[in-house]
Amino acid sequence: MDFFVQPAWAQAAQQQPDMLTSFLPLILIFVVFYFLLIRPQTKRAKEHRAMVSALQPGDEVITGGGVVGKVTATDDQFATVEVAKGVEVRVQKGSVSAVLPKGTYKGD
Repeated sequence: MDFFVQPAWAQAAQQQPDMLTSFLPLILIFVVFYFLLIRPQTKRAKEHRAMVSALQPGDEVITGGGVVGKVTATDDQFATVEVAKGVEVRVQKGSVSAVLPKGTYKGD
């Protein structure tokens, strides 16, 4: 019968691994996620908040929808963007994705 089932022999008492050793892989995974995912995302969000708070009339911007224009007025939540002569669009400041260098937008 030993052919199918191996006999269970009494083994010497084994030491249990300490808590640090058992949680070390989990801690390392969290550190990797922090430096590769969480930290860059918070840094990018902080830069975007600073860019949005610094918006002022005369800035040339591109919105999240791809609309390019020149900021003509701002308030707490919204910015008015001129996309063509006489055509102004009111957008949320958070939807502005980038401020373009001066002279990039030629409002025809």
